[in-house]
Amino acid sequence: MSHETRQSLEKDGFRALISVDAGRVVLRSRRGTEMAASFPEIVAGAAQLPDATAINGELVVWEAGRLAFERLQNRLQWRGAGASRAAGEWPAHFVAFDLLRLSGTDTTGWPYRRRGAALESAFTSRRLSAPWALCPSTTDPDTVREWLTWASVGMEGLLFKRLDSVYEPAVRGWRKYKVHETTEAIVGAITGSVAAPSSLLLGRYDDHGRLQYTGRTTTLAQAVSSAVAGLLDLARRGHPWTGWSFSAGWGSRETLDITLVEPELVVEVGVDVARDASGQWRHPARLHRARPDLSPADVPRLTPPPY
Repeated sequence: MSHETRQSLEKDGFRALISVDAGRVVLRSRRGTEMAASFPEIVAGAAQLPDATAINGELVVWEAGRLAFERLQNRLQWRGAGASRAAGEWPAHFVAFDLLRLSGTDTTGWPYRRRGAALESAFTSRRLSAPWALCPSTTDPDTVREWLTWASVGMEGLLFKRLDSVYEPAVRGWRKYKVHETTEAIVGAITGSVAAPSSLLLGRYDDHGRLQYTGRTTTLAQAVSSAVAGLLDLARRGHPWTGWSFSAGWGSRETLDITLVEPELVVEVGVDVARDASGQWRHPARLHRARPDLSPADVPRLTPPPY
């Protein structure tokens, strides 16, 4: 059996499945949430698809040269006239990467190679245009290496899928490679106690000399927590984050119970490349080590993703 794989880009969006049956359009998230009311431009664009067709893909919003996940997330709250206005301001696209049904024919038993070819053929023969886009995919290593340089516009990594694999909805038939980088940040606050911090709230100075929040670490192991604790001091008066509140997670309304510390300790962290428009990391950072040998002036400045 062949184990040849095809690589496709992983984008900063919502996984989604769309189906069209006799004019009825269903747009669902990976968890089964119905999203059609929030994305009327996708529903209207479904008129371009052949009837009795289902496509797996990803919803994305492109803004000012980057994939803007925060715009996409904000759109979920809108319905009716509000959703129509949002579609005009932050239009979504459906990036297709798998074909589950075509004109009434169940394609899930076809190998991925055949499903991909049929999906490309449908795009060509139907001359599909916005909001439809075909996800780039390749078996060429040089192309893959080039894609890995696209992180600045919101491409998070790669998906690898075997060309001979059938579609199995309850089985993950692909592997993911995420682009990560190692960098430095300043500890400005913690959760837990100063004697035993649970996680670190990280910051960087912007071009105006203000310490801005960039994200939080994952929960620290006990040995790491003890080592970091000895390097922290409680905040004195005039801490730049005095009075601030911090979300328990990206997009969450729950706030954290935090303790401010003097923004003097530099730490080295591993982060993936998903950032919002302000430059915040959308996923928790992984603490590699404390860097007491560095000063806050050695930490890179906070800059928003390049447009």
